[in-house]
Amino acid sequence: MKIVIAPDSFKESLSAEKCCQAIKAGFSTLFPDANYICLPIADGGEGTVDAMVAATGGNIVTLEVCGPMGEKVNAFYGLTGDGKTAVIEMAAASGLMLVAPEKRNPLLASSFGTGELIRHALDNDIRHIILGIGGSATVDGGMGMAQALGVRFLDADGQVLAANGGNLARVASIEMEECDPRLANCHIEVACDVDNPLVGARGAAGGMGIAAAVFLNADIKPGIEIVLNAVNLAQAVQGAALVITGEGRIDSQTAGGKAPLGVASVAKQFNVPVIGIAGVLGDGVEVVHQYGIDAVFSILPRLAPLAEVLASGETNLFNSARNIACAIKIGQGIKN
Repeated sequence: MKIVIAPDSFKESLSAEKCCQAIKAGFSTLFPDANYICLPIADGGEGTVDAMVAATGGNIVTLEVCGPMGEKVNAFYGLTGDGKTAVIEMAAASGLMLVAPEKRNPLLASSFGTGELIRHALDNDIRHIILGIGGSATVDGGMGMAQALGVRFLDADGQVLAANGGNLARVASIEMEECDPRLANCHIEVACDVDNPLVGARGAAGGMGIAAAVFLNADIKPGIEIVLNAVNLAQAVQGAALVITGEGRIDSQTAGGKAPLGVASVAKQFNVPVIGIAGVLGDGVEVVHQYGIDAVFSILPRLAPLAEVLASGETNLFNSARNIACAIKIGQGIKN
């Protein structure tokens, strides 16, 4: 029996790889002889670099950049196995996880560090960049990213503005004369984690998508499609008895292009049942059944403070996976 395990990360708790291993360990207690295929995935947010590097046999590049609040942080990006493509996560330089909860102020946060990652890739002769824009701590409309690449934002008096969300309304003119000329010969793809508009209640990634399209001439694509093609999920799913996916939260927004729906869409091409596992099942979760996820489960055994829940993610995921496997085992023995 082949079981494909293809989850996204559980944000601020478990990487996609650790999710794979916890689910596999839980299922293995009941189905020790199954053929498990573990494929950590991502949809443009955290984990995109790891998924793409693992799928292509690439490597990680580390460097120090400006974090969301102006502090120095250790960031990274990935290089694919052929050395021709850089995979950059906005979250690695400008992500919410880099800022302590009590210091989070999106009006002061900047995406400058993301621009530094792009510039470093250009310095290393990379001319194809995949930019994942999930997990942002900023709402600066990509000002910081563009500023790091030579774009200048001026107020009504001609003074250069600091690149942060609070200054967006003060931008009176934009100067692009010093924008990095290498961008003209660079193919940039923006990997979006959800199908969200620029502004409003469902506004996406602090405006980075529109900034990449304007300043980088980038193509905007569903991140999950890029990753699933790289890991060749379709080949793995063929002949499988079950596919297990998941992420930190499954709710109505999951149907907007997030990782579990991408996995389910591939599984349904081969009529393979899909189970979704999440930290939290939110409002409107039932909509995912229309898109190929046959059953969904939360890993939370009880109400607890968020810090405790995040710290217990691996244990809770293992226990939930084992219980799901027990239910399957019982079902196999029930006679009509």
